[in-house]
Amino acid sequence: MKTPKRHSPPPNDGRRVEPESGEVFARSKNGRRRRLKIRRMKYTSPPEGENSENSENMEKREIHERVEISLSLASSSSSEEEERLSLNRNGGVLSYGSVSVIGSRKEMEDAVSAEVGFAPKCDFFAVYDGHGGAQVAQACRQRLHRLVAEEVERSEGRAEWNWRGVMEGCFRKMDGEVAGNAAVRTVGSTAVVAVVAAAEIVVANCGDCRAVLGRGGEAVDLSSDHKPDRPDELMRIEEAGGRVINWNGQRVLGVLATSRSIGDQYLRPYVISKPEVTVTKRSSKDEFLILASDGLWDVMSSEVVCQVVRKSLNGQIRTVCNGVGNHQNRAAEAAGLLTEIALAKGSRDNTSVIVVELKGTVTSD
Repeated sequence: MKTPKRHSPPPNDGRRVEPESGEVFARSKNGRRRRLKIRRMKYTSPPEGENSENSENMEKREIHERVEISLSLASSSSSEEEERLSLNRNGGVLSYGSVSVIGSRKEMEDAVSAEVGFAPKCDFFAVYDGHGGAQVAQACRQRLHRLVAEEVERSEGRAEWNWRGVMEGCFRKMDGEVAGNAAVRTVGSTAVVAVVAAAEIVVANCGDCRAVLGRGGEAVDLSSDHKPDRPDELMRIEEAGGRVINWNGQRVLGVLATSRSIGDQYLRPYVISKPEVTVTKRSSKDEFLILASDGLWDVMSSEVVCQVVRKSLNGQIRTVCNGVGNHQNRAAEAAGLLTEIALAKGSRDNTSVIVVELKGTVTSD
């Protein structure tokens, strides 16, 4: 079972907390908002000791969790066909969708960002997983893509391009901005950022969100989770004079279940805001990109997640969402399906997922 990043008693003294809302809100870029009802998927499994082929003895259980979902659909104009697709300035058509689920938490502390064309020939996607409050995650959603855009535009035309330096500098600036606010000294957020450029995908990760690329039928991790017991992270923390304590899971000083984040000034220098950056050359084999918070990754592997998205995008599996139908693009439907499965598998954390379709946007390697 998922444990919270910050050590705290279970919500409502360990009893299940069901949020008030069970509706989906879909908002397009022209500001229109649609209120949609969602019906839970039905999962079928055989009783214990029975063969799965004996369909007459199979029992059905319906997932009754009521969740709050924020559904973002890519759109570039008011027409329904163009609402489903967002024009990628790289020259292809980029379709994406994002879903955020509050789960059984009392507060939604995740935030997502999708900024198509935020800089010349570049698109920006990010998932921020806040802890101790939502303030830092919301600040990152509002500011981090702007900081990256400024650096991209400033560096345009240079003979040599240093994405690692750009991302590290922007994360450092973002951390400095929130550090100046004493009211959020004990608040933080993990962050995974992906910049999709014409020839490459740049991922900067700080914390335990994750970016995964579906390529040629395989799952390719573009980031590595920053857990306190990861050997190199454990060594760094201990060399700085800190400790990792097993207190309802491995935690920095027995408090935080991630070893890197933006904010969390009270845990410096053990928890740092420096991201790990990967640069991956784009290929015609690229199918999709997934960014998600640990509410998904704690209950599903990268390989299984990619299998689900691949089948969803290919139309082999579909969610049951009343009122969505053809208005929901394939990427958003895949993201929604992942959150449904995460809930069914016992995830109690906020869960946010972005799925970006890449197939056909690169014609040659």
